Amino acid sequence: MAYYLDLFSPETYEAFGRSDQTVSGFRPRQRNLAGRMRPGDTFVCYMTRLSRWIGLLDILEGPFDDHTPIFYPADDPFTLRFHVKSVVWLPLEKTMPIHADTVWNSLSFTQRHPKGSLAWTGNVRGSLTRISDADGAFLESLLRSQAAEDGQLYPVDADEYRKLVAHRVRRADKDVTVTVPDDTERETTSDHALPDEARESIKMQALLAEIGSRMGMQIWIPRADRAAVLAEWHSNQSPVLERPNRVKIFVTLVDNSLDLVSPGSA
Repeated sequence: MAYYLDLFSPETYEAFGRSDQTVSGFRPRQRNLAGRMRPGDTFVCYMTRLSRWIGLLDILEGPFDDHTPIFYPADDPFTLRFHVKSVVWLPLEKTMPIHADTVWNSLSFTQRHPKGSLAWTGNVRGSLTRISDADGAFLESLLRSQAAEDGQLYPVDADEYRKLVAHRVRRADKDVTVTVPDDTERETTSDHALPDEARESIKMQALLAEIGSRMGMQIWIPRADRAAVLAEWHSNQSPVLERPNRVKIFVTLVDNSLDLVSPGSA
């Protein structure tokens, strides 16, 4: 048996919780990675944006292609799928923060770093990454304990959680999903102090900001990234927007790919 990472956004966490919890889906471009999974392996599930461990899914069968909407009501992008058995699926208040001492001091990729560091994030950046046997066994035991009646509670502010959930914006041709990053997700740090993964992210954001600016679009950059992106961008254009209200362009990083969305007037 092997352990593999299965990433969920707050929106897909909610969607999977509403489903019969028998199918986990991924993007078709992940087919090569998915081919390594075998029945009996376990997905250890992690929620991005909230940075919490959320569940365990045993792999029963797959991968296979299926376009039936599950995670989105239409144009579901997660069409490469596995049949799974939900072993643990935690309610929101029991999901386990990665920064909790019990977790942080036990995982091999976090225990050597201060909690303000971003150096560990590369380990939870993409689904279908293999997790070490030691880390996987620890997380399995932890999540099973959390599922018990006496599992520890980690309350989530309802208003803040709603801000993390993606919203659908209607365009003339179709609905698109827009995720507005939380300004407080990462500490502000100078670019030279960033790990390689974060520095590359800053460069890509700066490039897309430049593209959007040349197209005549308004630009908004999350406050936590703004200083580093502007230092990289060196823009002579008008200042970026302070709030993402009626923004003409959104730049997001999803599973190491770039999404550039122009939703038009809200």
